Amino acid sequence: MNFVGYAWLRESLKLSVFPLRRPAKVQPVTRIKRIGETLAIPPNTAPLPDDLLGHLLFALKHEGINLAILAQTLPQIPAAALEAELQKAPNGIYIRKACFLREAFTGEDLRQHMPVRGTFVPLFDPQLYVTMPGERNSRWRVEFNGIGTLAYCATVERTPEIVALLEHDILARAQKFIQSLPSEMMDRTINWAYLHETKDSFAIEKESPSEDKARKFIQLLRQAHEGIPLSEDYLVHLQNATISNPFDMAAAFRHSQNHLAGPLQGAAGVTYIPPGPDLCRELMEQLMELGNDAPARIDPLVAAGIISFGFVFIHPFMDGNGRLSRFLIHHTLCRADALENGLLLPVSVAMKREERQYLQTLEQFSRPAREFWDVRWIDHGRFTFEFTGDSTIYRFWDATPGVRFTLEMAKRAIEVELREETVFLENYDRIVHAVNAAYDVRGSDLANLIMMCLTNNGTVSNNRRKQYQYSVPTEVFDYIEEVARSLLDEQQP
Repeated sequence: MNFVGYAWLRESLKLSVFPLRRPAKVQPVTRIKRIGETLAIPPNTAPLPDDLLGHLLFALKHEGINLAILAQTLPQIPAAALEAELQKAPNGIYIRKACFLREAFTGEDLRQHMPVRGTFVPLFDPQLYVTMPGERNSRWRVEFNGIGTLAYCATVERTPEIVALLEHDILARAQKFIQSLPSEMMDRTINWAYLHETKDSFAIEKESPSEDKARKFIQLLRQAHEGIPLSEDYLVHLQNATISNPFDMAAAFRHSQNHLAGPLQGAAGVTYIPPGPDLCRELMEQLMELGNDAPARIDPLVAAGIISFGFVFIHPFMDGNGRLSRFLIHHTLCRADALENGLLLPVSVAMKREERQYLQTLEQFSRPAREFWDVRWIDHGRFTFEFTGDSTIYRFWDATPGVRFTLEMAKRAIEVELREETVFLENYDRIVHAVNAAYDVRGSDLANLIMMCLTNNGTVSNNRRKQYQYSVPTEVFDYIEEVARSLLDEQQP
């Protein structure tokens, strides 16, 4: 086995962790470098075989922070081994990090031969990860700057894609765009955003909301601007407002195991199993605290991605989790005061258009998590579930894919969805003005025909011509098409 660092720990200790995206392996290279999806390690740099602490310190130095592996590995390393290494390098950065984490994970104090000195070191390298303002541990002079706590923490790597999206300053661009619109156009665009955010959030769940259900959800979206702190009561209220069946309305976070299922029959059809009820409640307490705190301390869209995907992975209700997870994007942005004038980014509209990518992002967590459950079919949708993994797979998770997707959808929401709707409304107004100046047509008929024409690339279909032939003169159909095509041609790139 040529694995090194985290990959060696995972394989040697048979840890319950997800596969590594970039495993470290010994290869015939002269320096540590990334080759494809592998971190290539020179033979003379690799730790000695079976050196548990050596591989852990190597990983901390060269592979960053993987809390799930560290939380399962450090309790297996004898205190004496860590203390001996600490005595050799009492101010060593990586042994200090290891000792800090072992004490946090085990509650067992390690013996220091002399007090640790030197500057504080961040646990997560801010050059490699998105971090929060840290909490300093004076004993080890380590600053915990993770997004969350050592009971629940999401990691977000500063990948080139995420760095570029953050530098794009999406929220500032959204505010600038909305403020550039005339007042009436701004109101119409925002109203469109609320309506279609609602419709598409339900559509992602393969539902079509009734008028009453849509109205309630729009009210919830508008109430997000109140910035109400997350709590169990508030989330239960939100869940009840989005569910029609009274038997599915929750009174609290779930007390039984739930799961997601695909088209296959039996246990093979179970595609994701969230944490059990007790762990669910514990993690929801952590997530709610993070949701109330993080929006003011890190980029609001990063916080929104973490809270949204974190919520759906915990799945605290038996129904309604998907819609609420997307609602939490807006709630988080509003908690950060990032959306003024009632603005809403129609991220669900963008997600619906990129539904396959949305599913792939979810599956980057759900598929490996499914491997740690033993599912047995009883009958007619009844199963037994046995968790064979470790709670750290839910406690310490990689939010990088979810944050990247959230940033991409927010960017699309402003640069595509809102702008396209604004252009649509402007074209609609210009056609109405032109037709009314030349003809006398009933307002409701004209409105329907123009909207149909614009959504049909400037053509009034034969079916629509037949439908309105007794209330609209033939030349009006032709004139609507003429004006619409002229406008659409002007707007071609």
